[in-house]
Amino acid sequence: MGPKEYLAEAAQLATESVEKGWGGPFGAVITRDGEIIARGQNRVLLTADPTAHGEVEAIRKAIQVLNPDAPTVSEEHQNEYTLELVPRPEGSPDVLPERARMLQGCSIYTCGAPCPMCMSAIYWARMDAVYYSCDWKATEDIGFSDDFQYEDFQRPLDQRTITIEQMYPELGDRAYQAWREKPNRHPY
Repeated sequence: MGPKEYLAEAAQLATESVEKGWGGPFGAVITRDGEIIARGQNRVLLTADPTAHGEVEAIRKAIQVLNPDAPTVSEEHQNEYTLELVPRPEGSPDVLPERARMLQGCSIYTCGAPCPMCMSAIYWARMDAVYYSCDWKATEDIGFSDDFQYEDFQRPLDQRTITIEQMYPELGDRAYQAWREKPNRHPY
């Protein structure tokens, strides 16, 4: 299989999501070493979960496949599977010298260009590449537009469409202090 077949699979998953009434026309497959390791499709209407996008569903499934001991990983096994610590890639702006590998070595193929939430999940998953079939304009033409989010992200916090306000930093700092003082922190 190759890129065309991966995108065809993502498109088929997206079509199935629409036909079954599960959600919008969005599907994704994640590959590693030339093999599909996970599939996901939009299930927002099925679950009433606004985060149940095809890409996020595929990421969750890939993690399950690559972490056979999940859903719980004890501290003694935190440096295994996708949590294995690896050096920061050369030229990376990361502030730490190493982090959990996550889905490095994987690529995601999607029916449509990922929305901001899905792109963020892809970055956090540290995937190597994103390939998509339909662009943002085609996605907007069917009623899904993310332009307002990208525009809103560029505004100062006090000018955003959602109220964003820092309150009581001393309360959150308790948790941050616990992380700072944890001797066996596992950066992810």
